Amino acid sequence: MSSYLTEFTRRVLRRGLEALPASERAVVERFIEREHVSRDTTRQFEDDRTLGQRVADRVARFGGSWTFIALFAGVLVAWVVLNSVVLARREAAFDPYPYILLNLFLSMIAAIQAPIIMMSQNRQAARDRLEAAHDYEVNLKAELEILSLHEKLDQLRDAQWRELVAMQQEQIRLLTQLLEARDLPRDRPVHE
Repeated sequence: MSSYLTEFTRRVLRRGLEALPASERAVVERFIEREHVSRDTTRQFEDDRTLGQRVADRVARFGGSWTFIALFAGVLVAWVVLNSVVLARREAAFDPYPYILLNLFLSMIAAIQAPIIMMSQNRQAARDRLEAAHDYEVNLKAELEILSLHEKLDQLRDAQWRELVAMQQEQIRLLTQLLEARDLPRDRPVHE
């Protein structure tokens, strides 16, 4: 079966296994060996992460959530109320209006958060490329399987046609013999 599939892939792909790119060669080899190609790319991607990548993913996940927005809004409102209302009455506000210290902290948070989120987005793009490559492999193998099934069906149909033609020729031969046998008694006298 393996040699049949090897020859089949050579005919379908119109080139030898050696001429294929490595990813396609791996798919074709799995097709020939009747192994599956699908795998959990999410698990593979998650298992390969470093500590920094895991932290970046968590920061990006939290920084893009409604929880973060609500907490951040709460901190900002508390900062403004504390410095403008509570501490301003005592003249002990550590960051009076226009909140220069708050602006400094916000700038520092943005300066740190932006590259972390970009790292996470780069990882997401890499994950998307991995999934796209995996989808291509699965689609290629499925296409090879479908083409193989079509070829097998064509072979079965051709074999059935040959068998049907042979049966028909045999029936014609038998009918011809019957007709010849029926014509022979006419030459003999009817009543002896």
